[in-house]
This record gives sequence, C-alpha cells and structure tokens, in this order.
Amino acid sequence: MERQNSKKELDFKGKKVLVFGLGLLGGGVATTNWLIKHGAVVTVTDLKDKDQLEHSLENIKGKVKLSLGGHKDEDIKDNDIIVINPDVPINNRFVELARKLGKTVENEATIFYKSTTRPIIAITGTRGKTTTANWAGHFLKAKKKTIVTGNSYIEPMMKALDKVGKYSVVVNELPSFQLELFDEVSEAPEIAVITNIYQDHLNRHGSLRNYANTKANIFRSQSSDQNLILNYDNDWTEFFLKQKPKSKIWFFSLLTLPKQLNGVFYKDDTIYFQSNREVKKALDVKGFIEKWGGHNLQNLLVSSLAAHLGGISWPIIQKNIKTLPQVPFRQEVIFENEQIRVVNDTAATSPDGGIAAVKRFGSPSCVLITGGTDRQLDYSQWAKVVPKFVKPENIIMIDGSATGKMLAVLGSKGHKIRVFNTLEECVVAALSRLSGHSGATLLFSPASKSFEKFKNEYDRGDKFNKLIGEKLK
Repeated sequence: MERQNSKKELDFKGKKVLVFGLGLLGGGVATTNWLIKHGAVVTVTDLKDKDQLEHSLENIKGKVKLSLGGHKDEDIKDNDIIVINPDVPINNRFVELARKLGKTVENEATIFYKSTTRPIIAITGTRGKTTTANWAGHFLKAKKKTIVTGNSYIEPMMKALDKVGKYSVVVNELPSFQLELFDEVSEAPEIAVITNIYQDHLNRHGSLRNYANTKANIFRSQSSDQNLILNYDNDWTEFFLKQKPKSKIWFFSLLTLPKQLNGVFYKDDTIYFQSNREVKKALDVKGFIEKWGGHNLQNLLVSSLAAHLGGISWPIIQKNIKTLPQVPFRQEVIFENEQIRVVNDTAATSPDGGIAAVKRFGSPSCVLITGGTDRQLDYSQWAKVVPKFVKPENIIMIDGSATGKMLAVLGSKGHKIRVFNTLEECVVAALSRLSGHSGATLLFSPASKSFEKFKNEYDRGDKFNKLIGEKLK
C-alpha cells in the first residue's frame, strides 16, 4: 500500500492566514500552532470571546492577531488563506465571501491530505468510526508503525501532521464536517471506509441525502487501484454505489455476502473473507458479542478488513482481538462492582447511538440517563425501542431541546419519566433508583447533543465521570 500523493506540501510561509474558528476541543489550536510553525502570519477569529477561549488561547505557541467575539468582513479581505474550523459550514456567509473574493479556503483535513505522503486509511460514517479507527490502528500496529488521527480523543490531524513521516501508515477518522471541502482534494486515501449512514447532523446538512453526499466525498478522487469499504447491510450503500466509485469495492456484512462480492461476513461465531469467489475462514470470534455487544461486531468486521487490506494477515489480527482497546465515552464501563455497573456513552449523540446502547445494556434493572440538545432529528424509532429494554420509570432525562421531543414521541410511556435541570440531579436520582439492587446498570446514553449545558459531548462525559467518582467513593 503506497501513497499516490505527488503534490508537494502547501507553502504557508509569509502568507496571511485566517483561522476561522479556534474552538475548545484542541483542533483549532493544533491548526494555529502548525501554521505558526510553518511561517504563516496568523489571525484567529471566533464567535467566543477571550474569556470563553482562555484555555485554547493559553495553548497557542507563538504570536497571533486576535479578532474575537464575532467575525468581520475585513478579516476575510485582509488574509490570503482562510482555514475554517469543522463547526463552520461551507455555506457560512463569510466562507462564501472568501470564495467570491478568490481566497483559498481550506480546513485541517484538506491541508493534511495535500501535505501527507504516507498511505492513509480514512474512515467516516455516522456510527462506529472512532472505534473502527482505533481498532484498525490496533491491528496495524502489530506489524507496522501506525498513527491514528482525527479527533480530540485520538489526535488532531494538524498536531500529527509534522510527525507522520516517521510512520508507515496513517489511520484517519473523518467526520462529515471535515469532508465538506474534500471534493476539492485530489489526493485520495488508499483505503476509504464508510461504516454506515443514519440520521445525524441534519441541522448542518439539511437532509439525509445531502449528509450522505458529503460522506461520499471520501472516495470521489480514488483510482481503480485503491479500495473502498462499504456496509452491505446499510440502506445507503446503494446510494454510494450509484456514485460509480472508481476504486475496488469491498463489503462487510452480518449476513453471508453474495458470491460475486468481495469482503467479510459473519456466520456462526466466525468471520469469513471472500475474494474472487473464494471463501475462507478468517477469524474465530466466539464470545465476542457477549463481551463487546452486537454493534461492535460490525466494528470488528470493518476494522479487521481495513487492516487486512492494509497488509496485516488474518492470524495476526486474530491474535490481537483479545487486546482490543476500549474507546473512551463509547459504551465505556467506567465503574463496576457486585452491585452496580456504570456505562458512559456520552458519544451517543443521535437516536441510533442511544438505541445501540440500550440494546446492549438494557434490562429490568437498568436505569437510563438521556436527553440533551436537538439537531432536527427524528426520535420516533428511539421511542419505540427504548421502552422495550428499559422500564419508563427507570428513565431519567436532563432538560434540553431534544428532551421535549423525546418525551412527546414516548407519549403515555413518558408519564413516569423524571426530568432534571442538571446532570448532577440526574446522577443522584439514578443512583437512588438503583439503591438496593444487585447487578444493576446505570447507563448514560444521551442520544442527543450537549451544547445547551456543556461545551460538547466530551465535556459532558468528563463531568459525568467526575460525578460518578464523587458519588461512588
């Protein structure tokens, strides 16, 4: 697997660059520091003020001009290159102004891909992309020097960029916000992965079709000797195939694949690898579902296939299944004794994520904390599934714009649900509900975003962990 990138690293030396959105998660800081290091004259603008950005500003290593508390046309006009934060949509009026004025518009993903010469396995999708990236990296590291990049709980791309030359391969998680400019990038990943498509980010993309179309940018520039991995079981795979990818297509499935397709599938505690109509046993996964849950079987299928296409043999992958890492905040068991198990699933920011969690951990003695910020998502399916796995009287909600929608679709089943204004009140109520039970589970799976009460889902997860640590001392 070799990188086909022939373009030289972008030259920012002496260029006036506007970092449009510094943010709080670290990606904006990493981008700013990289630009400073590479000789750019940097201006940072953000809607937040100096006090709100205090932690981020403290971590900037060098001199920058600040334009905080709002955006100005002059900042666009006065700079040569505009580097937009993932939270800034490409139809933002300032981004549109930059394009109208002929400015170069980049984000951290486009800079990374234009500058990297190492082969890349790029992973996107609605659910499972972080786990898939971590697990694919885990398998690859058994034989290759591998770096995993992409978000604040892996490593921001721009923080990793200057050291990727020390590695043999890069595994890169790409959310849809990073892919909005990706159709303008000619340097495609050697292996592109789309784990699945479910409703998400509709407040950003407008429709599920637009969302899927943005995800498709991950493979648009691929060539016939590169690889694309798709979920055979997902309804949106047909949409991706209609885009007529030039790359070689592989599938993963929980059901036996048709003979003419290449990929991996699961049957009777075994993962099979199918290529050119030949099928062979690849992995023994007996006991995996009991330990990791059914949804993680899909993550194992796709991560092992990506690693295998990246040059790792099936025996080596088999050996390393037993040491797979638990990804923070994704159905993460953070506390367990004989009486109670506590699961932090703050990364479940959509109804589908919440459904996966209750299917794995729900029981008559499970107490669920859920609710949060709405993003124009449909909770009807969530409302049908959750009461089958968690008693309504065992559901506790934190107040928010999504919470009202969730209660509305629950109908009469929502009458026994208690709603609290703070996360601490929710935790106290949940632990009280669990008092006296043995082998019970406290599941924190919001199924929604967090911005009304928290900086982001990671801040929400950190605060939950802190509260559990305090209450269960």
